[in-house]
Amino acid sequence: MTQRDVVFPAGRQALYERNRYSPAIRSNGFLFVSGQVGSTEDGSPEPDLEDQVRLAFNNLKAILAAAGCSFDDVIDVTVFIVDPESIFERIWKVVPEFWGDAPHPTLTGVGVTWLYGFQFEIKVIAKLPE
Repeated sequence: MTQRDVVFPAGRQALYERNRYSPAIRSNGFLFVSGQVGSTEDGSPEPDLEDQVRLAFNNLKAILAAAGCSFDDVIDVTVFIVDPESIFERIWKVVPEFWGDAPHPTLTGVGVTWLYGFQFEIKVIAKLPE
């Protein structure tokens, strides 16, 4: 088996080790990032929805930066939203604070019933700089 090339953001390695998964893996020129939620350093959810989304994006940004990437390198996005019918518009007001100008990455949105106490999760695939 090939050794996984794991990327850890600063200050959160214990959280990932406790939950037994990798924040991101480099493979074949791409960065595959695990779903990021608006968790504080101890792993608890940020209670305010918009701040929870910002924190999820900031957690994602830290992982991308640890791999030498930015949001401009993201090519595919999947978001998971609890009760998207009632909160989608509030969430989507935050997105322009992080995504740059068009062309934007591809996007798949999935409505879910449970995210371990969170209301929003984002996972991405980015192209690693050459």
